[in-house]
Amino acid sequence: MRTPVEWLSDYVSLPPGVVATDVADALLRIGFEVEDVHTVPETTGDLVIGQVLTIEELTEFKKPIRFVRVDVGPGHGPNGSDEPREIICGARNFAVGDKVVIALPGSVLPGGFAIASRSTYGHISDGMICSVRELGIGTEHDGILVLDANAQIGVDARGLIGSHDSVVELAITPDRGYALSIRGLARETGAALDVPFIDPADVNLPERAEAGWPVTIADAGCGRFVTVRITGIDPNVPTPFRIRRRLQAAGIRNISLAVDVTNYVMLELGHPLHAFDSGKLAGEITVRRATAGETLKTLDGTVRTLVTDDLLVTDESGPISMAGVMGGESTEISSATTDVVIEAAYWDPAVISRAARRHKLGSEASRRYERGVDPALSAVAAEAAAQLLVRYAGGEIVGRSDVVGTLPAQPVIELPLGESERLAGRPYEASVILRRLEQIGCVIDDRSADPLAVTPPTWRPDLTRPADLVEEVARLEDYATIPTILPGAPAGTGLTYGQRRERRIADDLASAGLTEVLAFPFVGTADLDALGLPADDVRRFATSLLNPLDADRPSMRTTLLPGLLDAVTRNIARGARDLSFFEIGQVFLPSSNAPVPPATAVDHRPSEIELAVLNSSLPLQPRHVAVVLAGAIERAGWWGKGRDGSWADAIELARRVGVTAGVDLRVVPAEQAPWHPGRCASIRVGDWIVGYAGELHPAVVERLGLPARSAALELDLDAIPERATPVAPQISPFPPVHLDVALVVSDEVLAADVTSALVAGGGELLELVRLFDVYTGDQVAGGSKSLAFSLVVRAPDRTLTAAEALTVRDAAVAEAARRTGAVLR
Repeated sequence: MRTPVEWLSDYVSLPPGVVATDVADALLRIGFEVEDVHTVPETTGDLVIGQVLTIEELTEFKKPIRFVRVDVGPGHGPNGSDEPREIICGARNFAVGDKVVIALPGSVLPGGFAIASRSTYGHISDGMICSVRELGIGTEHDGILVLDANAQIGVDARGLIGSHDSVVELAITPDRGYALSIRGLARETGAALDVPFIDPADVNLPERAEAGWPVTIADAGCGRFVTVRITGIDPNVPTPFRIRRRLQAAGIRNISLAVDVTNYVMLELGHPLHAFDSGKLAGEITVRRATAGETLKTLDGTVRTLVTDDLLVTDESGPISMAGVMGGESTEISSATTDVVIEAAYWDPAVISRAARRHKLGSEASRRYERGVDPALSAVAAEAAAQLLVRYAGGEIVGRSDVVGTLPAQPVIELPLGESERLAGRPYEASVILRRLEQIGCVIDDRSADPLAVTPPTWRPDLTRPADLVEEVARLEDYATIPTILPGAPAGTGLTYGQRRERRIADDLASAGLTEVLAFPFVGTADLDALGLPADDVRRFATSLLNPLDADRPSMRTTLLPGLLDAVTRNIARGARDLSFFEIGQVFLPSSNAPVPPATAVDHRPSEIELAVLNSSLPLQPRHVAVVLAGAIERAGWWGKGRDGSWADAIELARRVGVTAGVDLRVVPAEQAPWHPGRCASIRVGDWIVGYAGELHPAVVERLGLPARSAALELDLDAIPERATPVAPQISPFPPVHLDVALVVSDEVLAADVTSALVAGGGELLELVRLFDVYTGDQVAGGSKSLAFSLVVRAPDRTLTAAEALTVRDAAVAEAARRTGAVLR
């Protein structure tokens, strides 16, 4: 919400010396988010209002040029005379008799643009006729700024054009729809600065003998529908400059007088309006729901197919407006409109919100309606717009109709005076509570009672309970006055085993050069399709959200990989290379036989049975760790070539996680999307699969635009058991015996199986078995491979002889031969 301070000061008595930054600070202090303060750049020198006397078209140049004589008032002519000034100008949107802004020689416009008399196009240009952008009061540059006909010639133009005005830009939260108006923000500013506030809506409505337009409300989504009819307006009257200037400062462009007036009142009072050309209305207006397949061509020129939940304003010809969102083209105000019907209605916020989101048609009106407008303001807003239209365009207000449907009930809230201290943490005097509640518009039946019976104002639908009123008191009294008391930390057991293990794993992966990320925790069908998951993959059966943050990702993740890969691709798109990411987080796995959660009330704690059913209906939420390696894992430099990450690195990181967790993980070849079928391993504890690691499938790499041979792993940390109580190893003081052995096995035999056999055969004296070479070639038979192992043999109580060490080796080789068919090379 862009709020011109000059407009705000119409209704709140700002203290002397208060500037835009002071207003912004005051609003920030009472809970509003200030996005920016826009100030108008300074203009120095003479800036006066002039009147165009003559225009001479210079046609001998490539572009249209005008030689203009302008009356700039007494003492502002050449050499301080009363004579007109002659100025060269290329704009064509002004005519003889128009009032314009003249920058005289010696003045400096925003941006350091100095004005001087100069010879151009065969004439002396003695000043400059200014546009909005050149004056620094807007961004429009379509032509010269034309002022109202009653502007006084020769006076300083700064006061009229608002060159000293500043704009405070606020981000209004959804619960404060009333603040999308000058009225609402002036009230808040008055409360923040403790200065008087004048309510622009506090007026006496004139009686109207005739009706505005016949209206029937046929749906409860409309609580009130006010129409005011005006006839005989002049359609060619321009919008007064003061209204245009304020609309522009608030971020709304000028269209026509009738439309500008409705926008002006909407910004001032916070109640959206719509103007119909009454000559295009066919019979009575009816508010109803759409029928399936019905269409409406809206003001943006788009034909929209409606659904039965859409609320419409219709006449005998059909839909003429999508209620609270956008009007229809068939009854649009045009340059020939002389008779106007102004509509001011109260709509159900939920109905408008759904329609705006469904049709992707957010507007200034729907933005206010979906937050809740003041239902008591409809007639005031419609009458105010009608009176402005008649004031500037002539005509006559024929009549007004006020059809009331179902309006929201006003609650009466009981507020014990001690509730403020109980909830806010500091005492407030009863007089302070009363003053602050009355400042925001509340009505209190008996000011001496306890509890107070408080009726919130009609423009504050967010005030429904005592805590809301306490928040208003604390907010206006300044949150900074609430004392800060650090509560004592209760004694506890510290981190759980699982939390400590997660931290150790995260620290270890970070020390290995990986970067931890927190990825978006929701997924969509497209994310799972990109991984190439089969249609029956359990990871596709995800829990969907009723109100997702991202419509394209409406489900809770069942795997960490989509979010992690999305982080990788986003960084690659921004020029990053050689990425190694990891994440530790929850996944959400729905149970196929989970009970349907019961509907529970919110005014009391659910019963133990209800809680048990609710808990059992929740998806399982195990903790996973996932890693993605894209590009080089060892960087190139003066020391030599780099090395890209591969399936082997992913598997080694999985083993590393197991070592940190204190569990021995087995690696077994496997096939699992999204991994390469020949370069994927299942990671197991015993025979229980806890995850997968390896190289990503080439199709996945191509779809996501990843570096070739990118690798990944994902492990279920909750499936990895807690480590047993560690026992200190017995360290032998005697020297080890190092032996190497090369075994030839079939290509289909796993190195891990050979390793297990050697360990089993070597017995207690075999301290270590490590694979250090794999060979295939001419020196071994086809279909076979040679595995070279390093053996460390040592006794705890003596120095082994060579014969004893060879006996251990032979026993290990014999067991490998028995289990895997290994032959000593």
